[in-house]
Amino acid sequence: MEKKKSVFMNGLLFENPTFVQLLGMCPTLATTTSVKNGIGMGLSATAVLILSNMLISLLRKIIPDKVRIAAYIVIIAAFVTIVEMCLNAYLPDIAEQLGIFIPLIVVNCIILARAESFASKNGVFASMLDGAGMGLGFTCALTIISTVRELLGAGTILGIKIYGDTITPMAIFGMPPGGFITLGLIIAVINFIISKRKAAKNK
Repeated sequence: MEKKKSVFMNGLLFENPTFVQLLGMCPTLATTTSVKNGIGMGLSATAVLILSNMLISLLRKIIPDKVRIAAYIVIIAAFVTIVEMCLNAYLPDIAEQLGIFIPLIVVNCIILARAESFASKNGVFASMLDGAGMGLGFTCALTIISTVRELLGAGTILGIKIYGDTITPMAIFGMPPGGFITLGLIIAVINFIISKRKAAKNK
């Protein structure tokens, strides 16, 4: 049980794909202009991670080693297509906002990396936990970044106005440079906290 908990928590905190491993930077910077988009992108990637990890783990002894990457991409692409169709059917506004970034989940390095490094070597349940942990870690990261960017760049959270007309939003946070600034500052804070904890443990 402890091992399964560790697998889940690794992706959520200790090996967070965005803040620790710095993976998936393209959707991270492009889709975090609003909280709704950040959550939508994160949960879409989470669904694909869980399902693709599950199927790849089930087929890991059948897929020939020479074509494993191609097979992984086909599996991931199938689940991305399903997720995209579901979004178009039930959440068309989010699907329209995220646009091309939903199909691009196919080449998201987080998903392919987990397929190669974990799902292809572990059982089904552990692989699903790994996918859930990594996916929710990615979702949390996108939510944090998009909250900061939407609040500072538009003065809103989920479209709800937070501060009045007396404060002018900083439009740069809604632009690509704002994404880099926000990500850099959050990573700096996380690294500072980690270094402080390591120093405290070494005393």
